[in-house]
Amino acid sequence: MNDLTGKVALVAGGTRGASRAIAVELGRRGAHVYVTGRTTRTQRSEVDRAEAIEDTLDLIAAAGGSGAAVQVDHLEPSQVQELAARIDREQGRLDILVDGLWGGDSLMEWAKPVWEHAIDDSLRMIRLGIDAHLITSHFLLPLVIRRPGGLVVEMTDGTAEYNAQYREGTTLAFYLAKSAAHQLAIGEAFEAKAFDCTCVALTPGYLRSEAMLDHYGVTEATWRDALATEPHFCISESPTYVGRGVAALAADPSRSRFTGQTLNSGQLAQIYDLTDTDGSRPDAWRYMVEIAGAGKPADPTGYR
Repeated sequence: MNDLTGKVALVAGGTRGASRAIAVELGRRGAHVYVTGRTTRTQRSEVDRAEAIEDTLDLIAAAGGSGAAVQVDHLEPSQVQELAARIDREQGRLDILVDGLWGGDSLMEWAKPVWEHAIDDSLRMIRLGIDAHLITSHFLLPLVIRRPGGLVVEMTDGTAEYNAQYREGTTLAFYLAKSAAHQLAIGEAFEAKAFDCTCVALTPGYLRSEAMLDHYGVTEATWRDALATEPHFCISESPTYVGRGVAALAADPSRSRFTGQTLNSGQLAQIYDLTDTDGSRPDAWRYMVEIAGAGKPADPTGYR
């Protein structure tokens, strides 16, 4: 399926996790994908993991797609401005902007109130989760709105309903950083409406990212072994699941009906009749509200 052929996409923060999978699935369906991040094969960011933007580009190529890997720190306006200028020079357009910038998980101290949490780490999470997204929108949205029908996806963690209440066990800066995506989507949708540009926030479910698999000492092939210590991991999903959802959204000529909303991977799977790599269809957010949230035993029946 090459229904995105001729489209140009940028996945900001496409080094790993959901954003990497989104870049691969966009490329698989024909888009030319620019992948940005701070970690290359020769230089690591503060996240200090081995995944690199060049690896994402290799995965895109293996899926039959094309693209470019560009090292960019999206907290540096001059670097983002140069990225926009490069895409303009090389393509003259940008049809899809996926903002998956983050990298602040290691800064979070769980269940610490704001007055106990390290202030430098709190402020860094705000910078990564809010400032970097705003800087990216400032320089890249002019390219997206140049042609009617653009798509902007602000990646987050949690549905709008879930984040409407403070998360017990989290910390304030993380909550603010992740909740901001909902307001970004609402505001961007309003400002870009005249240009027929669809702007949404999007959350995966219980994501089997590289870091999460490492945390449980499993691989994508053996992830079910983690259920012995975390039964609710039964509702987890591969990054490909949300990647397929974004690719389907990008190819949907009627996607403007979602502008200003927060979507989730399970919701997109239902709308576009998608499955995860194992053929299942995880509905993690409904599961977490109805099962995990109620303290019931883990049971994915009817939620996969």
